[in-house]
Amino acid sequence: MKIAATDALLVIDPQNDFCEGGSLAVEGGAAIMPLINRLAERFDRVVVTQDWHTPDQISFASNHPGATPFTEIEVGYGRQMLWPDHCIQGSPGAVFHPDVAPTVEKALAVIRKGYNPAVDSYSGFFENDHRTATGLAGLLRDLGVTRVFLAGLAFDYCVRFTAEDAVRLGFETVVISDASRAIAPPTEATARDSFQALGVVEIEAASLFG
Repeated sequence: MKIAATDALLVIDPQNDFCEGGSLAVEGGAAIMPLINRLAERFDRVVVTQDWHTPDQISFASNHPGATPFTEIEVGYGRQMLWPDHCIQGSPGAVFHPDVAPTVEKALAVIRKGYNPAVDSYSGFFENDHRTATGLAGLLRDLGVTRVFLAGLAFDYCVRFTAEDAVRLGFETVVISDASRAIAPPTEATARDSFQALGVVEIEAASLFG
């Protein structure tokens, strides 16, 4: 697949807490960072997203007495998964993984999300209320981007929701499967079903090298 001048690479949440040793580690998370760097070298336009939570974030199980991580509750904007505390502003876990430093240095922007304690945020485009925009769409349009390629963590949550919103906003959308990692097989399968239904294309990174 040929990379065009109107393409952008969106690198989703390549942070310490989502890699081995982090509070919400995704198996194999750290291993994809060198591949993301290789991919970023191929793109003129690279944007990185970053989870940036406050300690009182509504999605933290610790803020709901008696609740446990990986269960759901009902909140004002719908169903919300509860997570272990992660990516707290200024904490080591919120920092980008050191192995992805070249990509972060190249990035035209870092889009921070999830900083409103009352609303979680998976997508790089909208918080989980599906109304509050992050500014990413406007940035991409200002840059003349018409197609986005996604890589990062986690495939079945933040990559998935960013890809879904990208399609709905009119961007051609491609997910680089081997440059992403999922939290769990069932939600990974659900994400793939959604991609197929929406027309999100999945590729392997090798198709961009040549």
